[in-house]
Amino acid sequence: MKKDNPMADTIKVTLVRSGIGRNKKIRQTLRGLGLTKMNKTVELKNTPAIRGMISKVSFLVRIG
Repeated sequence: MKKDNPMADTIKVTLVRSGIGRNKKIRQTLRGLGLTKMNKTVELKNTPAIRGMISKVSFLVRIG
């Protein structure tokens, strides 16, 4: 029997603004999330590390 988890197992993240002109750490975070091109959507596991990376680049991505 599967436990009911209040958080979703995965998060869909879409890159909506470019990383061009951003500092190196922001670009590396986008790369770590697998976001390499505009409007690319990736489905990631919902972990504290991934949520931290998303919060760091929240002004460039859309979560949904």
